[in-house]
Amino acid sequence: MKDDDLIRYSRHILLPEIDYSGQKKITASHVLIIGAGGLGSPAAIYLAASGVGKITICDFDSVDLSNLQRQILHQDNSVGTNKAFSAKKTLKKVNPHIEIISVKNKLNIDEVKKLAKDVDVILDCSDNFKTRYSLNKIAFDLKKPLVSGAAIQFDGQLSVYDFRNHETPCYQCLFPDSSSQEEVRCSDHGVLSPVVGVIGSMQAVETLKLLLNIGSSNVGKLVIYDAKNMHWSEMKFRKDPKCEVCA
Repeated sequence: MKDDDLIRYSRHILLPEIDYSGQKKITASHVLIIGAGGLGSPAAIYLAASGVGKITICDFDSVDLSNLQRQILHQDNSVGTNKAFSAKKTLKKVNPHIEIISVKNKLNIDEVKKLAKDVDVILDCSDNFKTRYSLNKIAFDLKKPLVSGAAIQFDGQLSVYDFRNHETPCYQCLFPDSSSQEEVRCSDHGVLSPVVGVIGSMQAVETLKLLLNIGSSNVGKLVIYDAKNMHWSEMKFRKDPKCEVCA
């Protein structure tokens, strides 16, 4: 690390759990973020600021004026541009010393799997069940850690699936796939803007812990945040022996 890097990351290096060697791990890591919206924005900004050496961010959607209430990667002059491209511009301003790869096309499961092959952690910052189930299957097949977040109205959820450990339950163990599931989107039901900031920031925290192998993991737990009543709760769950993905 150069002298400027030692200054930039000095508050990390001061932490005995990270130190110089831990920061070197962070700067040598590669993270894949699916979704450059409400959750992907704070997650990507904090991971970039923390010095994650390579961030691949995927989003085929374009920035809409209604996104700006919560998607802090984007500004007024981003409206109409691709979200992944807009994200890259912002992240390079946050930290010009890291590599940002923006993927602007809608990818199928094989293309995402190819992207995920060389990453250290996958972040699910999407907003639909189809993508979540696909990322769960990809992470399980590749034995990669997956950090999943969700937020709607005044509520947020966070869970971690570390498939490097074969005892880890998967997303489908928690939410069995059902064609009858109704999609609940912010565009239809609304969301309090800081809620996505809280959950996205927590996704960044869990990602850094996985990269550094520190602290206790959120594996086998669903953390639930109720912003309206400022209440946190936790639900534990186990591997489903009949799960179609990980059994």
